[in-house]
Amino acid sequence: MKATAKAHPIQGVVKYHGMRDHDLRFPYHDSISVCTAPSHTKTTVEFDADLDGDVYVVDGEELDGSGADRVRTVVNEVRARAGEELPPVRLESENSFRTNIGFGSSASGFAAAATALVGAAGLDLSHPEISAIARRGSASAARAVTGGFSDLHAGLNDEDCRSERIETPDDFEEDIRVVAAMVPSYKETQQAHDEAEDSHMFDARLAHIHGQLAEARDALAAGDFERVFETAEHDSLSLAATTMTGPAGWVYWQPESLAVFNAVRELRDSGVPVYFSVDTGASVYVNTTAEHVDEVEEAVAATGVDTRVWEVGGPAEILEESEALF
Repeated sequence: MKATAKAHPIQGVVKYHGMRDHDLRFPYHDSISVCTAPSHTKTTVEFDADLDGDVYVVDGEELDGSGADRVRTVVNEVRARAGEELPPVRLESENSFRTNIGFGSSASGFAAAATALVGAAGLDLSHPEISAIARRGSASAARAVTGGFSDLHAGLNDEDCRSERIETPDDFEEDIRVVAAMVPSYKETQQAHDEAEDSHMFDARLAHIHGQLAEARDALAAGDFERVFETAEHDSLSLAATTMTGPAGWVYWQPESLAVFNAVRELRDSGVPVYFSVDTGASVYVNTTAEHVDEVEEAVAATGVDTRVWEVGGPAEILEESEALF
């Protein structure tokens, strides 16, 4: 009863913020994201009767406290769906990119964990069905399960609140490049989600978010790069306004983040198709096309940050036994 899975992290296009139900992670509204590759999380799980209890290890460190609790919610849901008593589980996970700096590592982590657990338990579930399990660890993980551009629908049950892949025109995703501007400032999103409703900007965000979602879906259906990522840029600013006006006054951006924003705007003023996007963190996604990626990466790197170039990633997948972590 062993399986290994891989999933890609996500960049929010229209991001969710705040949850109606913090235990089951039901968000207030739909959200859209795009997976970034080759960055990924790889996870191996094994249900083993010889273990004394569940063991969760991420990047060589055993989890405890709230981190272990979040993994346990996903493990317990798989156990419940299996309909039989499963033995203790060993779960080990490794990330190919730096975590906790705003690049969606919790999304890829829980997506890979849920996919591997489902495989090890012998369950025959679709990607949308697995996404409802992954959501218990991180709502963003639901979209990392289905991959590409995906839409997590809001709801109050697992049939409604699951992710589905958004179809786009041929070659649209292949032409997208993401210059990842890595700003190494540790961030924690859980408290920001917990206090979302306390921001006086939260109701304003809810009032306009459905227009943002409609704009993004229409732009994706048309394969309109500029509209998709202009929407992502505007939504990043809206999200920041909400997090900064909560009780804790979260300000994730660092001077390097602002330098990247300015570099992007200067490039765009010169005619380059390029837009920035930020989730809850200081690091920046810089979205452009294959034709312009070298010029964009050079300009972003000139701000003094470390960069990577990513493409659109696919759904979570089960890997061959030879790729297991143990």
